[in-house]
Amino acid sequence: MFFRQRLAKEATLSYLLGCGTCAVGVAIDPVAGDEDWFIDEAARQNVKITHVFDTHVHADHYSGGRALAAKTGAQYCLHESNQGRVKFPFHALSDGESIEVGNVEVKVMHTPGHPPDSMCLTVTDKRRSSDPWFVLTGDTLFVGSIGRPDLAGKGKEWAEQLFDSLHAKLMSLPESVEVFPGHTSGSVCGAGISGKPSSTIGFESVSTPASRSPIKLNLSAISCPIFRRVRPRWIIWLP
Repeated sequence: MFFRQRLAKEATLSYLLGCGTCAVGVAIDPVAGDEDWFIDEAARQNVKITHVFDTHVHADHYSGGRALAAKTGAQYCLHESNQGRVKFPFHALSDGESIEVGNVEVKVMHTPGHPPDSMCLTVTDKRRSSDPWFVLTGDTLFVGSIGRPDLAGKGKEWAEQLFDSLHAKLMSLPESVEVFPGHTSGSVCGAGISGKPSSTIGFESVSTPASRSPIKLNLSAISCPIFRRVRPRWIIWLP
């Protein structure tokens, strides 16, 4: 398995990964203008890009996903909730769907909240283990923070979705699973995002307190981790 992380515009983190043995790879959240970097890096790895994923329809930058897919002949993929919402063709992915990339398995985890179409991608190197090695969390979970749920004026509704996505989906992963987010520090998509480009589910579950994250729970112990296992009646975006 090979894995590349790229720091792009707007503090965005993009990814290229795949199976060198089977000469196939996938791109995740490429930024417009970076298409040639992905093509050149795939050539260095001697792989063909078969799928291009956007973890959601981005509002803070222009995606290079469709352009990269067109240049490489790859499938351009979004979550199926975008059907009827966007005016361009894409391959619709459903929650729990798996994409085989040679000896690597990429599995879709629908995690609405930042917007409703957000998804995370767990990645398993099947030559090493049947368990996921890491998760690409898009704008759902950052290092030290979480994605903003207040976009499009639907803060209350989307915050409830985000809370459920964090608890019911991401927190169900083993603590050892590595976290690779869609942004690093400097992004407008979350408050207080760390400059560290990766973490683990276990570390984030105990080390990202609500008092330093973009949510405020109506709980007496506001300094508890964002993953506190109590469902709030409301969640408010902190400026």
